[in-house]
Formats: sequence, C-alpha cells, structure tokens
Amino acid sequence: MIQKLSDFVIGQSGVIKMVRGEGRVRRRLFDMGVTPGASVFLKKKAPLGDPIEINIRGYELTLRKDEASLVDVELDNGGRK
Repeated sequence: MIQKLSDFVIGQSGVIKMVRGEGRVRRRLFDMGVTPGASVFLKKKAPLGDPIEINIRGYELTLRKDEASLVDVELDNGGRK
C-alpha cells in the first residue's frame, strides 16, 4: 500500500517509492537522503503533527508536514514495525 509520509503514524515504516515536487524543495529532500529505495521509519510527531521526525539511512531527520506530503512510501508488513 502506498501512503504519503505526512500521513504516517508513529511506528510505521516503509520504502520510499517516489518524491514529488519541483525545484529547490525536491533537490533539498534528495540532498538529505530522501530518495526512492530508502527505508524510512516515523519516530516522532509534534503534538499538532508538524514537524515529524523520521529515521532514514541511519540518522534522524526532521521534516515539515508539507515536505513529507511530497514523499510516497510503500508500507512494510501492514505498516507497523
């Protein structure tokens, strides 16, 4: 099942399938390691849902909800780890 990273709940994990967007935002995500094929795990979410903290490529990364909405992820094993 494909889901936007911004819609993940704490504990969900998956593999990035596509990064949408254009220009600087897309380039910034790629520079931070948010690329197709990378495994991602949602570690924390702020009380109002923005920002989120993910684990990707062995480090913690904080993304704004609007950035995370550009990332499509295929869920692992039913979506929970």
